[in-house]
Amino acid sequence: MKYLILFTFILSSCSMPVINRQSSGKRPRSAPRQFFNGVKKKVALLTFFNESPYGGADLGITATEELRRELSRTGEFIIDPMAKKLFGSSKEIYAGGGVKLVQLARKAKVAGLNFVMFGRVKDARIREKTDEIGVVRETKSYTESKVELRIFDVNSNKEIYTDEIRGFADDSSFRLFAGDRESKLTYRQNLMRYAVKVAVRKSIPRILEISRKLDWVGRVARILGNKIYINAGRSSGIQISDILKVVTEGQEIFDPETGALIGVSKGEVKGTVEIIDYFGPDGAIAILHSGGSVTEGDFVQLY
Repeated sequence: MKYLILFTFILSSCSMPVINRQSSGKRPRSAPRQFFNGVKKKVALLTFFNESPYGGADLGITATEELRRELSRTGEFIIDPMAKKLFGSSKEIYAGGGVKLVQLARKAKVAGLNFVMFGRVKDARIREKTDEIGVVRETKSYTESKVELRIFDVNSNKEIYTDEIRGFADDSSFRLFAGDRESKLTYRQNLMRYAVKVAVRKSIPRILEISRKLDWVGRVARILGNKIYINAGRSSGIQISDILKVVTEGQEIFDPETGALIGVSKGEVKGTVEIIDYFGPDGAIAILHSGGSVTEGDFVQLY
């Protein structure tokens, strides 16, 4: 009898499905890991404006500061505090149809900028439903915002992203029927601010996806003897012994029929440099690694 039981157990074991495991015992990733090369891109973040009839200028400032916080939290960007002096505000860019961005692209590139981010709050509204009976009445609030975000790539001299993101914020509260008007306005304003913040936060994954597909670009700021000074260093994530390609400035390509700017061609590789030290708050010192004829104003990229 015991042999029969043992034989039955062996047969049932053979029929069980085989579970393949990696040698480490960990599950395989369902999607490839997103790659960040460690070098932060420098961004000009222009103050957003609010064109909805509600919330005033405060909502534009809320959108700007929330985007600033979220970009900083990713650890992949440096917000240039001086860049808005070059471009102005988002409202100025919209008023000029974006022409100012194209005109100032080279100055921005020389300043070490990679992107210009700008936008507006297109809509913000709140609707309330309040009980009709009672001294203390339940009020349900439904808030919606629409935030438009645009990204201009300095290196290709063109806008590469535009999107309209919606944010929602619902709330339920109990208020005195004879509550003061000031507290109601503050409550409504805070809800609209939150809806704008929600919309901005939803844009971050897409911003990261776009940024990681584009090259970081720096510049040769100065050459003294055999030392080559780069306008990005420790704060930007440049590492000692990094090898950078030195490339010439690309050429603007225009449509021969319309005269419109199509884009900028890639520059030619002149050689490579090796990072040997840092200087200042965010600069690096390099020496020639291969090639030659490196000149001030040349652009550099990670090899």
